[in-house]
Amino acid sequence: MYLTLQQVDVRYAGQLKSAVHGVSLKLEAGQIGVLIGPSGCGKTSLLRAIAGLEPVAAGEIQLSDRVVSRLGFSAAPENRRMGMVFQDYALFPHLTVAGNIAFGLHGQSSEFKSSRISEVLQLVGLADVQDRYPHELSGGQQQRVALARALAPQPDLLLLDEPFSNLDVDLRERLALEIRGILKAAKATALFVTHDQMEAFAIGDVIGVIQEGRLAQWDDAYHLYHRPASRFVAEFIGHGVFIPGHRKVVGARVEVATVLGLLTDDLDASLVGGLDDRACDVLLRADDIVHDDEAQVKAEIIRKAFRGSEFLYTLRLQSGDIVLAHVPSHHDHKLGEWIGIRAEVDHVVTFD
Repeated sequence: MYLTLQQVDVRYAGQLKSAVHGVSLKLEAGQIGVLIGPSGCGKTSLLRAIAGLEPVAAGEIQLSDRVVSRLGFSAAPENRRMGMVFQDYALFPHLTVAGNIAFGLHGQSSEFKSSRISEVLQLVGLADVQDRYPHELSGGQQQRVALARALAPQPDLLLLDEPFSNLDVDLRERLALEIRGILKAAKATALFVTHDQMEAFAIGDVIGVIQEGRLAQWDDAYHLYHRPASRFVAEFIGHGVFIPGHRKVVGARVEVATVLGLLTDDLDASLVGGLDDRACDVLLRADDIVHDDEAQVKAEIIRKAFRGSEFLYTLRLQSGDIVLAHVPSHHDHKLGEWIGIRAEVDHVVTFD
C-alpha cells in the first residue's frame, strides 16, 4: 500500500468533538482517490492532516513505508514529499508560468529546471505558454499550471483541495477528465477533495464518502452507486428515493415485494441489510424506473426537469410513494399526466 490511514482522528483546539474520527483507508501507488461529502463533514480536515498541516489526535498516517503522522509526532509538510493544489491555485502573479513551476524546483540546476519545466508543461498541454503571466491565462489553464507546478518535483503523493471549485460547472467535469489523463500519464498517486459527485466519478479510481467525520464507504463509483453501504451513501450518491417493501429469502435469491411488483436479486447478506423476513425500505434510482405505456402500474408526473437528451421525471404512484425516472426527451408529457411505468432493477438494495 502507498498511503495508509489507520483509525485517524483530527481534533481542533477547544473542540470536544473530532472533525475526523476513526478513518482508515488505503490508496495504492498510481491510484487516484477522492474524498467527497457535504460541507463541514471533515474531508478537508483529513486532507490537511495527510499534508501535515494538522496534527492527528489518534491513529497513524503512513506514506509508502514511512510513518508521517501519529499522536505526538508529525513530519513537517516540506519533508513529506507531497505536492498540493489549492482552490485558488496560489500562482504568483509576478512570475511567468515557467517561473511559477521553477519555484518548486529550488536547489536544482538551471539545466534540470529548464528540462523539467518543459516536460511538465508538455504533460499538461501548455507547452506554448511558459512565458505568459497568470492573468493572461484562462481559469482552466491556470489550474493546469498549478498542477504542473505540483508535479514538477515528482512528489510521492499529490493532494488537491477542491481544485475546480472556482470554475464553471461545464468546465469542471471536462477538466476533471483531462487532469485524470495527466495524472495517469505521470503515474502519479493523488487524493482529491470535492463536493461534486460528477467530478468525483470522472476522476477517481476509488472514492470515500465522509459523513460527520467518519468514512461511510471507500469504494469505486460503481459500487457506491449500485451497492451503497449505508442509507446515507445511498441518499448522497446519485438520484434515488426509498419506497416500502417486504424482504424475504427464497432459495439463493432475495425477493422484495413492492407496489411496483416483485424485485429479486442474488442472495448476499452484506448487500441487503440482513436476511430475516421483514419490512424494509427499497432504494430506487432514476434509471431503475422505465416508462412503458403498456405497464399496469401508473404514476402521475408531479415535476419534470429537462436534461437535453432526457427528462428527469418525479412521479407519484397511486399509493402516494414517489419515484424518479429518466425518460428520453421526445417523451414530453405534461405535468399532472399519468404514465405507465415498470421497475427494471438489476441491484436490489434494501435497508431496515
